[in-house]
Amino acid sequence: MANNKILDFEAYRNNFSDSGLWEKIKQVAKKAGIKVVYAALVLYYLAKDGDMPIKDKLKIYGALGYFILPIDMIPDSIIALGFTDDFAALAYALYSAARYVTPEIKAKAEKKLEEWFGNYDRALIAGLLPATTADDNDQV
Repeated sequence: MANNKILDFEAYRNNFSDSGLWEKIKQVAKKAGIKVVYAALVLYYLAKDGDMPIKDKLKIYGALGYFILPIDMIPDSIIALGFTDDFAALAYALYSAARYVTPEIKAKAEKKLEEWFGNYDRALIAGLLPATTADDNDQV
């Protein structure tokens, strides 16, 4: 049996581009939901500003590239399920790089959410980031 991963999100990193991400979010923000968009934004700002190993950045760009692709394992057009595979890819990268997430990165993502979703309920994104982010490590 071949040693192939079913979902090798890192294989999608070549599909990432800044403009592609912004266009995708603009097209699907309301449909994908605030959690998916928040995860994508945190990852985007983390990759741009984060001082982390290239291995983690490649996971992030892979997950964002998968999110950008119009064709994936579960078509985005399927109501209530369409973005579950995208969110899985984003969550995988987010949990892999959570220790690098700073309060500044969270603030940038939340500011952009406010621009797109208006005055949203912060409870919708509470708990999305693991407890091992950079600001949590500073409090120990």
